[in-house]
Amino acid sequence: MRIVDIIKKKRNGNKLNKNEIDFFINGYINGEIYDYQASALLMAILLKGMDNEETTNLTFAIRDSGEKLDFSKIDGVRVDKHSTGGVGDKTSLIVAPIVASLGVKVAKMSGRGLGHTGGTVDKLESITGYKTELSNEEFIKQVNDIGISIVGQSANLAPADKKLYALRDVTGTVESLPLVVSSIMGKKLCADDDVIVLDIKCGSGAICKTVDESKELASLMVDIGKKAGKKMLALITDMDKPLGYAIGNSLEVVEAIETLKGNGPKDLTEICVILASNMLYLAGKGSLKECETAVRKSISDGSALNKLVELVDRQGGDKNLILNPNNFEKAKYKCEIYAESNGYITSIDTEGYGNASLMLGAGRNSLKDKIDYTAGIILNKKTGDSVNKGDLIATLYSNTNSFENAKNLFINSTVISDVKPGEKPLVLDIVK
Repeated sequence: MRIVDIIKKKRNGNKLNKNEIDFFINGYINGEIYDYQASALLMAILLKGMDNEETTNLTFAIRDSGEKLDFSKIDGVRVDKHSTGGVGDKTSLIVAPIVASLGVKVAKMSGRGLGHTGGTVDKLESITGYKTELSNEEFIKQVNDIGISIVGQSANLAPADKKLYALRDVTGTVESLPLVVSSIMGKKLCADDDVIVLDIKCGSGAICKTVDESKELASLMVDIGKKAGKKMLALITDMDKPLGYAIGNSLEVVEAIETLKGNGPKDLTEICVILASNMLYLAGKGSLKECETAVRKSISDGSALNKLVELVDRQGGDKNLILNPNNFEKAKYKCEIYAESNGYITSIDTEGYGNASLMLGAGRNSLKDKIDYTAGIILNKKTGDSVNKGDLIATLYSNTNSFENAKNLFINSTVISDVKPGEKPLVLDIVK
């Protein structure tokens, strides 16, 4: 068997069998298949697609490419939540502490930023001292002790995904349903959780632009999870505008803290309540309504915020930043953007906002890029808001005083007209 023949087969639109997929994954991990060959196959998959059987086989090959975690020593039901990635999506920083504060174990592995979307690990690393790497023993002990740990993906866990994840980011192959599914579920199925709730983003700032695409992605992921014996649920949520008002790592952490204090933006707060309630419901903590009541109480009485403080402190982070978020380091420079006409913000190209934030330094253009944790965007107006000429729409932040490209992209991604857009629900559909 030769990798070039597998590349040609998929390039021509033909179905790969399990042996060919296993050969590719094993060869790539062992260094027998090179990055340029893997890139060619990823592009062929993006262009020609994979059917459900191929995607399932790719998922399981990624899952089996390294060690699998045994969480049997964790006392209690184990839950996880995963988002397909969006702009301003800091929900894990809010949802995980809420759920843990209510007695359900959150043993969570998170990823880094990919393309225009941010990553939970990058956000956590904006907290001085926070360790995103723990040994399996440390991880399990922490979850048993305080009910929560959030770490990055270890080198030995789904190593095929770790290599492919980085390669997709720099080869224009992020937006492929089979690659998204196999990446997310390949990692999730290593982690030995009982319950997985998926947040499938839909809209201009997401990988899936339409509800139909999102439902296809959600259905496949839920089906694969169930085949692996997990309790599964997927929420399809709106990403036609950023979630909350902060885009960028430390900026989003601050907004997450304010949300746990009960002062968060309405859209961010509500989606977090919905996600946390469903996680608790699938974990057997009562009816959905009872779980929602418990979630709101956890926010109002400070239990959820205290759990975030405990998490950060336990993993070596500076808990004083959580208690006093104004102490986060600030960017040296800022650029304010004002409305150029009267009217309403009719629509936003959310991906454009994400790419503008990336240009400011909040993301990566190449594997070796370092992130500026202070960089990003604070929005003052979003879709549906009225504006007058000269109103402040947003402020861009960066440690490099070079804003022209990001500012132009932001402006071009914002449509102002005299038409007030209709309201969209936060949750567009549910897949069980």
